[in-house]
Amino acid sequence: MRHSDLYCSTLAKRHDMLRRALRTTICAAAFAIAPLAAQAQAQNSPAATSTVDTLGAIRARGYLICGISGDKPGFSFADSKGVMQGLDVDLCRSVAAAIFGDPAKARFTSLTSLTRFPALQSGEVDLIARYTTWTLTREASLGLEVAAVYFYDGQGFLVKKSIGAKSALDLNGASVCVEPGSTGEVNLVDYFRANKLELKPVVIEKLEQIRDALMSDRCDAYTNDSAQLGSFKATLGPAGDNYVVLPEIISKEPLGLFVRKGDQRFFDIVRWTHVALLTAEEFGITQSNVETFRKSANPQIQRFMGETNDLGATLGLDTQWAVNAVKAVGNFAEIWDRNIVPLGIPRGINRLVKDGGAQYAPPMR
Repeated sequence: MRHSDLYCSTLAKRHDMLRRALRTTICAAAFAIAPLAAQAQAQNSPAATSTVDTLGAIRARGYLICGISGDKPGFSFADSKGVMQGLDVDLCRSVAAAIFGDPAKARFTSLTSLTRFPALQSGEVDLIARYTTWTLTREASLGLEVAAVYFYDGQGFLVKKSIGAKSALDLNGASVCVEPGSTGEVNLVDYFRANKLELKPVVIEKLEQIRDALMSDRCDAYTNDSAQLGSFKATLGPAGDNYVVLPEIISKEPLGLFVRKGDQRFFDIVRWTHVALLTAEEFGITQSNVETFRKSANPQIQRFMGETNDLGATLGLDTQWAVNAVKAVGNFAEIWDRNIVPLGIPRGINRLVKDGGAQYAPPMR
């Protein structure tokens, strides 16, 4: 064999050996990686089992803990007997009723705008129903998520009539009270900057301190969501007649029920309890007449009442979870009428979709 032929033959054999060795190495690596890939896929799958068990913790302690404001009439405020009342409070009681069949199993922790998120993150509370706006950063970076939007609002301004302002654009150079750690603080600065107005922000955390600042002329105006302004005005008593809410709405404020990320079951319970209250309103099911719907021929109502299809089992609850929620606090319209109507705030966009609003109940099936 010529030297050149011998060289080519040897090179071919080496190439073949290298190719077989490489194939063996790739196969071995694939077998080694496969279990890890499967594990990663399982961890990222929506169906993956969460290590967080909020429902289990709630049942073990025997009650639900809700983070509220505690100082806002219409939303969360102690009545003359010291009992918490309001829209936020009723929503918490509806969740407690869905879980335990008893709205009295809801306990309340008053939180400020600065302490609300750490309290939920740490597990001090199970749920925040504290007039809190759903935003991208709150959901994407705080480990929290919104189970339901229960109030669509927007930020406005409450001013003293004596300063003569008819529009927010008349507030150039005004001192404006605003709560720290709120979306309102950012919205206020953005609005004044966009309209080339001079701003003197007065950042105050406590509501009673804001009230004192307005009454003592430290602030010309107070900015917050419009419903909160109505609630605040109600706390002033007869002195509230000296203040007016300006017509401008400068932001979108979808107020949500916040829970921790990582517990799909509790997220579902909070979301679908809210849906149940809307569904009851759609069907005319109220706190006083709910039991009369037991014999309804409507398949949707039969499911709602727990007469067919055990929807409760899919949530880890009993068949009467939706009925118990309505028995506890009424449907969404009843909750609104009891708490928000006295503030003089129209329901507006918070009506059901069928009535021209934005509240929409997905099918319970």
